[in-house]
Amino acid sequence: MKPAAFDYFRPATLAEACALLAGAGDDADRRVLAGGQSLVPMMAMRLARPTHLVDISRIAELQGIRDRGDHVEIGAGTRQRAVEKDPVTARKLPLLAAALPHVGHHQTRNRGTIGGSIALGDASAEIPLVALVLNATFVIHGRNGRREAPAKGFFEGPMMTALAPDEILAAIRFPVWSGVTGCGFHEIAPRRGDYALVSAAAQIALDADGICTRAAVGVGGCAPTPLRLPAVEDALVGKRLTDAPIAEAVASVPGLIDPESSTHASDAYRRRAAPHLVQRALRDALAAAAA
Repeated sequence: MKPAAFDYFRPATLAEACALLAGAGDDADRRVLAGGQSLVPMMAMRLARPTHLVDISRIAELQGIRDRGDHVEIGAGTRQRAVEKDPVTARKLPLLAAALPHVGHHQTRNRGTIGGSIALGDASAEIPLVALVLNATFVIHGRNGRREAPAKGFFEGPMMTALAPDEILAAIRFPVWSGVTGCGFHEIAPRRGDYALVSAAAQIALDADGICTRAAVGVGGCAPTPLRLPAVEDALVGKRLTDAPIAEAVASVPGLIDPESSTHASDAYRRRAAPHLVQRALRDALAAAAA
């Protein structure tokens, strides 16, 4: 199939892109094109029929990885492969570095962008899960100016986010954890590069005595949005992590998630798989912190 007819725009600046989205009118189906790895196939199958397509792929101010000390700011238009290979990611955002190789294939990561994945809001996608677990901040531009939004509350439902039709995600700020930390990421997919059926991300911090002082844990594919698990985090903090307290903490996972069945996996399967993946992610995090 071919896409339905649409008007195509390729602005040179973020301000111009925002003006184009605002000027299209409330009745227009306005879409932002970044890497196009999800939107273009959806258009080809006519699952998406935008009337106005604003291509932001050549806007320079949406590119780049900036080390700000206590956080790393990544331009939303930065290619996933560039983030994956950047030494700042490996050194300061190890959880994002661990998750990125699971995102599609290296060919799609050469085109796909960090912001595009977050703006799409897929509950099974790796980058939104990491952003939620690390409590990232999203920098958003629109007709009413610039605003910032925390990852918590940004993902509102399946493929639904807090972005308004005339807004553009400009950058993502990932907090950098200090001290002794470790992280882990695991997922189950039919084939490597496919959408995850279930995924789990975890990051912990330990004090000098090996006691867990901070924990961030979440799962993907287990609810209409990526899901953080504060009850599991609370069960870990203050304890010396070994197999026993980790197993005790993850025992609550099936009761904290709300998975749906699909042609690829039942809700019962996802509910069984999730605690095992969380446990593996936490064990990896503990091993990395102790290394």
